[in-house]
Amino acid sequence: MKTTDRPGGVPTTAPIRKASTGNAWRTMPGGIWALGFVSMLMDISSEMIHALLPLYMVTVLGTSVLAVGLIEGIAEATASITKVFSGALSDRLGKRKLLAALGYGLGALSKPIFPLAGSLDWLTGARFIDRIGKGIRGAPRDALVADITPPAIRGAAFGLRQTLDTVGAFLGPLLAIGLMWLTANHFQTVFWVAVIPAFLAVAVLLLFVHEPAQAPGAQRVRMPLSRRELARLGAGYWWVVGVAAVFTLARFSEAFLILRGHAVGLAPMWAPAVLVLMAVAYSLSAYPAGALSDRINRLSVLGTGLILLIIADLTLAFVPGITGLAAGVVLWGLHMGFTQGIFAALIADCAPIELRGTAFGMFNLLTGLTLLVASITAGVLWDSVGYQATFVMGAGFAVLTFLGLWVIKKKVQVR
Repeated sequence: MKTTDRPGGVPTTAPIRKASTGNAWRTMPGGIWALGFVSMLMDISSEMIHALLPLYMVTVLGTSVLAVGLIEGIAEATASITKVFSGALSDRLGKRKLLAALGYGLGALSKPIFPLAGSLDWLTGARFIDRIGKGIRGAPRDALVADITPPAIRGAAFGLRQTLDTVGAFLGPLLAIGLMWLTANHFQTVFWVAVIPAFLAVAVLLLFVHEPAQAPGAQRVRMPLSRRELARLGAGYWWVVGVAAVFTLARFSEAFLILRGHAVGLAPMWAPAVLVLMAVAYSLSAYPAGALSDRINRLSVLGTGLILLIIADLTLAFVPGITGLAAGVVLWGLHMGFTQGIFAALIADCAPIELRGTAFGMFNLLTGLTLLVASITAGVLWDSVGYQATFVMGAGFAVLTFLGLWVIKKKVQVR
């Protein structure tokens, strides 16, 4: 027996027909494909810039590494906080596409500032506008995916969007590398080229994504962030968020994968290849994992992802050389494919229809802040004990997450 949606977002115990991978592919709503390509195009644009921005700030503008770290950290925290309010606002207005378009629009408008900026102040402003745009669009977009998709293929839908998003995450750095070679390291030219996919993303969203009519009986929420409405999210939702937070402690920033590459002697020019390899594994696994979670159950797929993460951590900690690095990075990417879209599908399964934006916003805020804590802890361990301690810590938190999955299985009825 599986949970389904009914008016008002109240879970029922009616059975849901399990969809095969082939059926999910054929019956996927066009809006999901469109949202996936929107994510891919914006990620291509963002990653073309972000792959070069720290180097540009340090070598061209003379910015300190500490300043780069502070700007990046505060910008990402701003994005996480913004997601809460944008998700809640999408519930109150009942207009998820409007907020998604606003967020993607801000992201696109920020892109021309990067090649035009002649000082750190302008770059900092552009970075904040870009991250605020990301914060505004994140929760409404995820809620829109859940609104558009039939429950029977919800895992596949989140997996497909994640796959296309991740394709952009590795195409962007590859394009940046190629353009830097073609232009003899002319940063501004690369930044100008990055403007094109950003505006294409907004065009695809406006033209090809259509918001569904409000579900019969679903009510707009006047105060989504009030204690009363947050309580309506239910114990199941909060258990999933809590387990996701513990899991996030196990998956600190991918920057540590690059540092691990440096530790095994990887040349600096090949550092982006670490993230490209991870993103390829991630993109190839996200859709099959999401579709599999529709056929069997989400917790089993999550459990597989945790096993992959544990093996990845132990490989990165104890297997020497480039071989150990490559194997660990591929396993890390596979664990992302088996977990990120699944958590999003679980949030959609548990949350009432009219509070989905708020649900995704709170989920993104708490996991974003936990990721910051995880990355700081990983860095402290790396400096004080060594890289092995960092990855062993990750494996330990992954084991703790297993216990959380057992609790969810006992207390929460999920797909």
